[in-house]
Amino acid sequence: MLVMALWGSAFASSKLAVHDVPHEVAGFLRFLVGTVVLVIVLRLPRLPTTEATRVAGLGLIGVFGYNVLFFLGLSLAPAADGSVIVPMTAPVITVVVLAVRSRTRPSGARALGLAAAVAGGVVFFVGIPSSGGNRLLGDLAFLAAAACWACYTMLGAPILTRLAAPTVTVYASAAGTVALGVLAAPALPDVAWSELGLEFWLNQAYLGVLPTALAYVLYYRAVGQVGPATAATAMFLVPAFGLACAWVVLGETISPVQGVGAALMFVGAWLNTRKETPRAATPPPVQPVALSS
Repeated sequence: MLVMALWGSAFASSKLAVHDVPHEVAGFLRFLVGTVVLVIVLRLPRLPTTEATRVAGLGLIGVFGYNVLFFLGLSLAPAADGSVIVPMTAPVITVVVLAVRSRTRPSGARALGLAAAVAGGVVFFVGIPSSGGNRLLGDLAFLAAAACWACYTMLGAPILTRLAAPTVTVYASAAGTVALGVLAAPALPDVAWSELGLEFWLNQAYLGVLPTALAYVLYYRAVGQVGPATAATAMFLVPAFGLACAWVVLGETISPVQGVGAALMFVGAWLNTRKETPRAATPPPVQPVALSS
């Protein structure tokens, strides 16, 4: 829940960032700060050379790919859209793909929770006020970002059985940050750096330290402990936090319809993330055995 609250707040904070700098620069600055913090705290733990390519690939998908699309969506659509589309779609993709791959059906409670969360996301989305003509393109970027995040979750799960979550996170973040820096390089000279005030840099520090450095480590730790499906479905909590922050920070209103959607998503997240205890096995009745004389 802490991770989801931090990520929910990141939508509004990131929206503030793209008001001041191009979206590719905003993404690069966020992960530059986050990676520096991770390196200082973790001091570059040892990474086996056999795992380096896989971890770098995770960074290109979950840090570079996700954030390019995430910040592009924020530059075109309201933060409220992203706070619903990304956390609603990523878990659905994750759960469906894992179910198809394992050829298993979710339990009745989890299926009900998934349905409730998706229905809540739809209700939540319907209640968001409409805006400009670029909104559809921004929403499509959010959908693509959700697909990247689902891949980041599923592909990271087997690696986390061999490596610690902080190790994977620091090197994946570094690889993704380098790629983000290459993309942002042409736009860096056009930024009016002298006009960026203290509020901008405090916002960048918050984004880099909490929703990035801390939250990414905790999320991968959760993936390693409870599995990718359960960790991903916890993202259904993000929209409630995201829209609340958008309301406080950006002045976006929360309608009663969105409140209903948020409630459904909370129920869906609880049903999908609660620990299921197997029923106690009932021993078969003991049949009497006739003794022969």
